[in-house]
Amino acid sequence: MSIPFRRPAFGVAVVLLSALSGAAFADPAGDTGSAIAAAFGNTVTTTYPDGRSQQIWLQPGGLWTGLGRTHAPFAGTWDLKGQKICLKQKKPPTLGLSYCAPFPANARVGDGWPSKDFFGTPIQVRLVAGQGDRVRQATAAQ
Repeated sequence: MSIPFRRPAFGVAVVLLSALSGAAFADPAGDTGSAIAAAFGNTVTTTYPDGRSQQIWLQPGGLWTGLGRTHAPFAGTWDLKGQKICLKQKKPPTLGLSYCAPFPANARVGDGWPSKDFFGTPIQVRLVAGQGDRVRQATAAQ
């Protein structure tokens, strides 16, 4: 019996990490979130070439929630390891995979940048002010 790989579910975590890659990195010295503080209370939106987008919300203390391109809710944990942020998706369950990528320490609300997701698909990333109504839906899925 094989375990199906849920590409869209895992993709949410991977996209955030790919999207947050940049030339400037977080200071790893005992950081528990200050390096990514601009993301707290705001939305990381990734837009794909087909025009669909997904949103992810990082929370202090190591949790994140999100809504995928099909508006399916996702949730998991994040951690800073050195100069990288690592996400592990918990809901819906995946294969227990964690993915780490550099996080731009200088990211601010309103910033946007091109990136690629884990599978190499080009995406456009934007750090958007606030969390809107959708964060409530994603949080309810935890």
